[in-house]
Amino acid sequence: MTTIQGPAIFLAQFLGDQPPFDNLESICRWAKSIGFEGVQIPTWATNYFDLQKAAESKTYADEIKGMVESQGLRITELSTHLQGQLVAVNPAYDKLFDGFAPEAYHNNPKARTEWAVQQLKYAAKASQNLGLTAHATFSGSLLWHTVYPWPQRPAGLVDAGFKELADRWLPILNAFDEAGVDVCYEIHPGEDLHDGITYEMFLEKVNNHARACLLYDPSHFVLQCLDYLAYIDHYHERIRMFHVKDAEFNPSGKQGVYGGYQNWVNRAGRFRSLGDGQVDFKSVFSKLTTYDFKGWAVMEWECALKHPEDGAREGAAFIKDHIIRVTEKAFDDFAASGIDESLNKEILGLK
Repeated sequence: MTTIQGPAIFLAQFLGDQPPFDNLESICRWAKSIGFEGVQIPTWATNYFDLQKAAESKTYADEIKGMVESQGLRITELSTHLQGQLVAVNPAYDKLFDGFAPEAYHNNPKARTEWAVQQLKYAAKASQNLGLTAHATFSGSLLWHTVYPWPQRPAGLVDAGFKELADRWLPILNAFDEAGVDVCYEIHPGEDLHDGITYEMFLEKVNNHARACLLYDPSHFVLQCLDYLAYIDHYHERIRMFHVKDAEFNPSGKQGVYGGYQNWVNRAGRFRSLGDGQVDFKSVFSKLTTYDFKGWAVMEWECALKHPEDGAREGAAFIKDHIIRVTEKAFDDFAASGIDESLNKEILGLK
């Protein structure tokens, strides 16, 4: 077994235009000051991190890595959640998702997709240059608008959608394979990969590609009423990343999973700061440790109630308290009788 690394923090929700959140060096200094040991870096905010430059210049990548390490931190992974979303967008969502791409690609879905694919390929090389082994992203979606089968889905629609999704991702997965980096899909509502079944459907279409791995985030499963502990049993061999994020689901006589078009504060299912929700993190950390998860425990803060700086400070301590330092010996070693092959045979009645 391996002791999970951490605590680390996903920086995406903390980026801003005021100190200490306005540049990578100062936000790293802040993260270290409240107890974090690693940072997961979003790659769409180019004033913090230049993804293309990190892919094309080992010198730049080394400078970024050195700067982060000078603050007493390590880079855990890079993230292309926004770019990954744009690998596959149903036309129904074109206007909503155009904002994830530079303005030059707005109102041009084909060019936007080409840009997103190139971004992922840059991420593969940038991760390699930084010495990373896993990468966080979304799958995108062609089918989400049909998630509820009304009107009835035409025969073959789902198969065709997953085939197209796989065709778009295979060249990207191959680029990551060449770089020696796992692609870790965050299984998430709004993505075609939103639960175990959809992940398996995708995996089949990409020929069980070794790099098509998982980012485990139990909060999304609480909101789907999915057994997030059994999920680990099913997919632990593919889990390469871990977002530590809490959630709660409190259905009423007026709303349930779909949320009644309410904002996050008023939804039956909502994300919470660590320790304020319903996720059984003691069991989560125990299962991941049992299955020898070797990655980082990365806090992702998303809470409609608590101030983010309070959530971050409390989250660092929460993760630290949940990481299990693995034992190097069995608890009953004191009673061991040693190795005696003759005695073993005698106990078994073999002599």
